Amino acid sequence: MNICIVAGARPNFIKVAPIVRAVENARAHGRDVSYTLVYAGSKDDPTLEPSLFQDLQLAPPQVYLNVVCENLNELTGQVMGAFERYLQENKSDVVIVVDDLASTMAAAIVTKKQGIRLAHLVAGTRSFDIKMPKEINRLVIDGLSDLLFTAGMGASSIAAREGAELSKIYMVGNILLDTLRFNLNRLKKPAFMEAYKEHEYMVFTLNRKALLADRVNLYRMIRAMMRNAGGMPIIAPLRGKVAEVVKEILEEFPKPQRQAFTLVPSLGYLEFGWLTAHACGIITDSGNVAEEATFNGVPCITLNSYTEHIETVKVGTNELVGEDAELLGQMVAKLVRGQWKTGKLPDRWDGRTAERIVQILMEGK
Repeated sequence: MNICIVAGARPNFIKVAPIVRAVENARAHGRDVSYTLVYAGSKDDPTLEPSLFQDLQLAPPQVYLNVVCENLNELTGQVMGAFERYLQENKSDVVIVVDDLASTMAAAIVTKKQGIRLAHLVAGTRSFDIKMPKEINRLVIDGLSDLLFTAGMGASSIAAREGAELSKIYMVGNILLDTLRFNLNRLKKPAFMEAYKEHEYMVFTLNRKALLADRVNLYRMIRAMMRNAGGMPIIAPLRGKVAEVVKEILEEFPKPQRQAFTLVPSLGYLEFGWLTAHACGIITDSGNVAEEATFNGVPCITLNSYTEHIETVKVGTNELVGEDAELLGQMVAKLVRGQWKTGKLPDRWDGRTAERIVQILMEGK
């Protein structure tokens, strides 16, 4: 049995690494299974820092589709063409696609047109905002999938309500945490952290284009963070355009006011994992970061009005503030005072998701 695993962007590798390990482990125990890792992008993709595969203990992809394109519709078409050629020349028994990218949707469509079994990793996630391109991708991928691997009951219920047969839905847990658990003892303390005390700083990450686009409100949010942090350092590992925008906004504040806010270059997986695991709290717009915060028991404020994994709010350490600067300030103050709720691990967020997935695939071959 050959499993084709498709990664469309850097974050996908963090989620597929455990599946590769689970396949290799099954093979080492005499099971007839192998894998091919396919990347939609190119070998020299600048977002794939040299340390990524080393940090994840993952071999680089065997296949690169070499699609490099900014326009999502053009990207979809190019990935479909390149992946169709790959599948026609290489036997695959099942294709696993991850998350909700345009490249993920493209690979899903081609897989079904080729009559190959399709599995969707992190299925059933919804924002219920059809204006979001990723929401359309999710609906298409889930609708086409033969196997829907979900992270929790909420996602499983959504998939069922939308018409997926119950026999196709498997609540396997959160694959992201397989990677985190595997690497807990390998996390690396960044060199600059010698100047800070553990659990006496906050981490700030930013990525959403909507937040960057509204400079006025982003200024208000950063001001609310600094005003309510009580002097606690805020460390922000940011890259590219995001770093430029935040730096420009910080320069609008008096120097004494912005001293507690430290911009640092973006970090590799192991260093970023250490930074967030030892923080007093996290302010982010990333669902992945919020999920890891729940695993680590670290208070997390999410700059969004929804989360794909509501378990992080209902059970974990996460709270949603949307783009409300005043509410953000209140939550930061609450966090600094040590008045945060106590979270626990959602069901099956135990670091064994990949084992379940490979077992299901092998049973259905």
